Amino acid sequence: MDYQWYPGHMTKARRMMQENIALIDLLIELTDARAPQSGRNPDIDTLAKGKSRIVVLNKADLADSAQTKNWRAHFEKQGFLTAQIDSRSGSEARKLKPLIDQAVAEKMERNRRRGIVNRPVRAMIAGIPNVGKSTFINSFAGRAAAKTGDRPGVTRGKQWIRLNKNVELLDTPGILWPKFDDREVGMRLALIGSIRDEITDTAELAVWLIRFLHTEYPDAVKERYDVETTDDMALTLRQIAVRRGCLKAGGAADLEKAAKVMIDDFRSGRLGKLTLEKV
Repeated sequence: MDYQWYPGHMTKARRMMQENIALIDLLIELTDARAPQSGRNPDIDTLAKGKSRIVVLNKADLADSAQTKNWRAHFEKQGFLTAQIDSRSGSEARKLKPLIDQAVAEKMERNRRRGIVNRPVRAMIAGIPNVGKSTFINSFAGRAAAKTGDRPGVTRGKQWIRLNKNVELLDTPGILWPKFDDREVGMRLALIGSIRDEITDTAELAVWLIRFLHTEYPDAVKERYDVETTDDMALTLRQIAVRRGCLKAGGAADLEKAAKVMIDDFRSGRLGKLTLEKV
């Protein structure tokens, strides 16, 4: 499954980020804790060069906590401040405030020496589609300041949001990059919902997930579906279909329906706390 998916609004979003990057003090990059590296757009490193950075591993409640710890250490070695949150929790989103203060402390001190006081911190929030940026903003602000949705592409234009008297946030649309050179990256992004389901091969995606779980989390399928994984991933999917009653007329296994069930179980956390890649 190869993805080349770069809608026109993403081209506009990238141009908008380039035009506004000079206005900000800080870039807050959200990535999905279940695919921390695959979920980072490499273009952002170029666009935000020289800016203070915070990498936020969102949806950490759905990820393997040991892997999240490893990924945070990895990003911190690169010079980024990091946090892990479930952005649906207002208290977790707001715990970033001290981190923001830390990230811009030097800039604020320079402003103070130049006689610039009471100027709010301007931060840009960025990330790939469906990583939870709008939910994070609303939780941080304590109000419905940004549109949210459970599909990629809800935010289409920029919007400045005053979070409080000290922080202004520039929300930006989720941006993917024109082509995934690594097929595995495309699979991970499809599983976390950053690529529209309409252009994915659901059965192929479920087979990839079964193969991954067989290697990295061998008990997950057994505990959820009472099915033993084997080297025959298609057979495992067929057994899951039977167990879940995903059958066509005549009793044949409906692999497409079973695949959708399995992907939904992964996204909701019912398959367990899973991370799709290691440092």
